Amino acid sequence: MEEPDLPRPKGDAAARLAAEDLAPYSQAELATRITQLEAEIARVIAHRDKAAAHRAAADALFAKGGG
Repeated sequence: MEEPDLPRPKGDAAARLAAEDLAPYSQAELATRITQLEAEIARVIAHRDKAAAHRAAADALFAKGGG
């Protein structure tokens, strides 16, 4: 079953991160944070691409079988 395309709640993790004050962090802590965020971005992109491929395969399957 497909999930509805509803907006994410305002309190999601990305929104909380974006609102966080970065002033207390040291240069090293900021560098670590950037590395972690880059890894999370890569993980989200991989999931998005996997979901898109799955959707495309399902669309192709049903397009062939539906006609």
